Amino acid sequence: MTDLHHHGDAELAPGLVDLAVNVRAGTPPEWLRAVLHRSLDDAAAYPDAGPARAAVAAAHDRPPEEVLLAAGAAEVFVLVARALRPRRAVVVHPSFTEPEAALRAAGHPVERLVLDAPGYRLLPAAVPAAADLVVLGNPTNPTSVLHPAEAVAALARPGRVLLVDEAFADTVPGEPESLAGRRDLPGLLVVRSLTKTWGLAGLRVGYALGAPDLVAALAAAQPHWPVSTPALAALTACTTPAARAESAAAAAELTGHRAALLAALPDGVEVVGEPRSSFVLLRVPHGPRVRAELRAHGWAVRRGDTFPGLDGDHLRVAVRDAGTSRAFATDLAAILGSSSTTRTAPPALEEIR
Repeated sequence: MTDLHHHGDAELAPGLVDLAVNVRAGTPPEWLRAVLHRSLDDAAAYPDAGPARAAVAAAHDRPPEEVLLAAGAAEVFVLVARALRPRRAVVVHPSFTEPEAALRAAGHPVERLVLDAPGYRLLPAAVPAAADLVVLGNPTNPTSVLHPAEAVAALARPGRVLLVDEAFADTVPGEPESLAGRRDLPGLLVVRSLTKTWGLAGLRVGYALGAPDLVAALAAAQPHWPVSTPALAALTACTTPAARAESAAAAAELTGHRAALLAALPDGVEVVGEPRSSFVLLRVPHGPRVRAELRAHGWAVRRGDTFPGLDGDHLRVAVRDAGTSRAFATDLAAILGSSSTTRTAPPALEEIR
């Protein structure tokens, strides 16, 4: 039985280098820490979501009634499970498991569409036409695959809710395949998060974008004041032009760091698919043993066998700076008994698309 509630934070322990959680290192930045500290001055009052909702709406060129603020992307998945009554829900895997877990907890039957290795590419025709709720990630956790926007958009149709988890969209320079700006697609619900780029996992802050009637239905399932005052302050601050420029710069820097990690990996390691986000999916022989020995060497990586469609030989590794990646690759090479610790760097994936 797949443990849908296992996440990367469960891999962590004191003294381990964190390659298991896909939160950008060195975050939140000092200016954002200052914003959060100042927000405590308003903690005695009930939260006012209006300014933050307007800021998110402006950032995506949408009216405020198309924005749902939530306590993290995970809350949106729970709201979907509470507010909707899907007759045939399909979750595209391998992917983040919380949407399926939320649907099952609410009593909805779930079908899994498991994409084929090694590329894990989405084929719209594979999704059952009768599905009235379709859930997928883009870029997808844990494969780091970025699906073409046109392939995802092809899944939208009247009578269907298409939930696209874009929690990692801002890790891709320019967000080329994002549907966050699409208002013409029926039933589209795009979910975003501040967790990854801004280091706010503990704050629980995210939002969804969709048609007003869908947003209103989800909001009706929320309690009063679902998003805290500090989280609202973060939403406002992280959608300013300056913050969005910083996020874009971080995504560009990530591209180089990811190339350095891929170049450092030893022989015997398979890079699964074409990684485009802040993590890579690897396949190694004797994965459980390798993961245990990595822990013994001081590294925490994310096990893959709790994702439907993957097995114990899959490991998800967060992208860090080049020095950290080289040190990790050296230890991985020793564990695998490889005679070579490096390989020729591939061309930048953005250049060969």
